[in-house]
Amino acid sequence: MKTHAPKTNTSLTIDEIWTQFQQTRASHHRNLLMEHYRDLVRYAAERLHAKLPDKVELDDLVSAGTFGLMDAIDAYDPGRGVKFETYCAPRIKGSILDELRSMDWVPRLVRARAHQLAKATHTLEMHLGRKPDEQELATELNMDVEEFSRLQRDANAASLVSLN
Repeated sequence: MKTHAPKTNTSLTIDEIWTQFQQTRASHHRNLLMEHYRDLVRYAAERLHAKLPDKVELDDLVSAGTFGLMDAIDAYDPGRGVKFETYCAPRIKGSILDELRSMDWVPRLVRARAHQLAKATHTLEMHLGRKPDEQELATELNMDVEEFSRLQRDANAASLVSLN
């Protein structure tokens, strides 16, 4: 089954565009491929956007994903027998995630520690039927009080929100 490229001044199939791009590496053919596959970027961006805070703009995710698509087009080897859509999806998502990480001023370790604290708090609340105190949380996390205080400080830093 051959799919057709979007309406352009040419009536080449997507397979023909891939062949010509592989031979010439011409930007015209890359642009046709980018246009043809742009919906994959939007789909990936929308899926990730649904799980993010409202302050993250969908257009920023689409923009970052477009760079991933461009890299995927340049690196794709049709001779390997993998559909391009399968090949490019993780590259697009990875590009978007890289952009999100670069926008986040909180290191991943701090985020992980905040998540660890939230999970322990939730577990104890379910078990105790009330909000746990610091000593109970420290015991649940197998930490002494001083180590737990550091964890709490890190977790609070991760939850600060910009006033802008």
